[in-house]
Amino acid sequence: MNTPSHAIINLAILGRNQHPEWNLLIVAGGILPDIPIFLFYFWAKYIARLPEATIWSTAYYEPAVQNIVALFHSIPLAGIGWLVGYYFGWQSLQILCLSTILHSLGDLPVHHDDAHRHFFPFSNYRFISPISYWDRNHYGSIVAVVEMLLVMLSSYHVFGFVDSYVGKGLLILVNAFYLVGYVLFYARSAIVSLF
Repeated sequence: MNTPSHAIINLAILGRNQHPEWNLLIVAGGILPDIPIFLFYFWAKYIARLPEATIWSTAYYEPAVQNIVALFHSIPLAGIGWLVGYYFGWQSLQILCLSTILHSLGDLPVHHDDAHRHFFPFSNYRFISPISYWDRNHYGSIVAVVEMLLVMLSSYHVFGFVDSYVGKGLLILVNAFYLVGYVLFYARSAIVSLF
């Protein structure tokens, strides 16, 4: 799934009216697993100046990069973090780790060729899903629509208990970005198919 989708869907699942102080932790946990990917991309694109095709076909699959990505997507490690938080009564750590686990569970069914090792370091197993959130060869067009609808429904649910104008603005912005992106992508596809 796309990173903003994780944040919004996790907020809809874990967020509560009576605990607005959890919102930032839930959003942080929803995006945390993808942070190493963004940092890698920034390094590869702007520091190493690698071509886009090389970034995603070769550099991203280097063992060091894959191990860091696997650490941040590890369900067992996030589960251990949750247990530590539970043992010491650190509710903030529990919320953060639970949101991180939800991120990984959301990724599991929608990654095909780019599947993560969600059980690292205990296992190198990758669940190669028959569907993908982006690859049209693996139903990416359908999955993108389902993801967009889930984000919109989640945003509707979340909008009432997000207190800040910045938070509400970000919800609107993400939904608008998804809608405009979807319309432009399919409009372009329709035009290309005519010729």
